[in-house]
Amino acid sequence: MKRKLELVHGSGNVFRDLGHPNADVEQIKAILAAQIIIALDARKLTVRAAKELTGIAAADFSRIRRVKLDRFTIDRLVAILNKLDRRVNVSVSVRRRNKTNVLSVASAR
Repeated sequence: MKRKLELVHGSGNVFRDLGHPNADVEQIKAILAAQIIIALDARKLTVRAAKELTGIAAADFSRIRRVKLDRFTIDRLVAILNKLDRRVNVSVSVRRRNKTNVLSVASAR
């Protein structure tokens, strides 16, 4: 039996695809948090060691590791990266919203 499936190409932002109201902000925060985690892992820093190095609360590093980012602003995440000796370059492009591309494919079940 063949079943017709609908394939939807994502927008490149999973938060937008899931219908989050502040999708662009959430995407930026997630990218910055991932870079903080990469910096911590590269230096083999625990959250307590990161606190000693940066002066940022260990609980904040723990929240970042668990991707609990609602308490963080973009500029605060950038400041944390700066304290970890990382520099952030920002590139912005603004596009008009468009509809998602939809393709239909057949699949045998």
